[in-house]
Amino acid sequence: MSHFTLLLKKWTLLLLAVLKPLGIWGAGAIAAIDSSTIPVPMDFLLASYMWNDRRHAWLYVVMGAAGSALGGLLPFLLGRAGGELFLLKRIDRRRYEQLRNRFERQEFLALLLPSMLPPPTPWKLFVFAAGVFEMRLGTYALAVFAGRLVRFGVLSTLTVLYGPQVVGRFGRLAQTHAYLLLTALGLLLVGILVWALRKGSRKRGRAAGPLEERRAGEVEN
Repeated sequence: MSHFTLLLKKWTLLLLAVLKPLGIWGAGAIAAIDSSTIPVPMDFLLASYMWNDRRHAWLYVVMGAAGSALGGLLPFLLGRAGGELFLLKRIDRRRYEQLRNRFERQEFLALLLPSMLPPPTPWKLFVFAAGVFEMRLGTYALAVFAGRLVRFGVLSTLTVLYGPQVVGRFGRLAQTHAYLLLTALGLLLVGILVWALRKGSRKRGRAAGPLEERRAGEVEN
């Protein structure tokens, strides 16, 4: 066992000992800590809560999502306070432009989809970028909360069916097939964007129809 793995295990046991008596509030605190500053094995800890209180697993889903949205305010506000130069030191200009274009086209989806994915998704990078690109606070909170609801909802279902050990199995699967996961994410994003653009075009078309009729009537009069 490596030194890092040993430290992570001790940190996990400490968090469980301190926060377990807090129940659903402990689950929210774990998610807030992970999203704000110190990385913790959040999925494993939440799965432990859910397994020990399976009747109320959905409460841990909600509290985990709320904790993530609250804790993520720290990197979000740091980005908004002037994180452009910091971001450019961490990623190249091409990657920076890709992130900016993604947020300009569809900021809600640009943060919703990373919030749905498990590690090794660089979630804090997307949240920090959302602050840099001045995403609205309400949109940020809704995107993170909705994305985490999906992620933790899937985690809850798998945990109740198969036990908390499922976290390790799916975590290793996600790391082994990271490129496949990102490809699937990209295809999903393209599909949702196409659907949103088509829906928006249809709405604009329906709105333009009555307007043209009124203009035609005015010309005839």
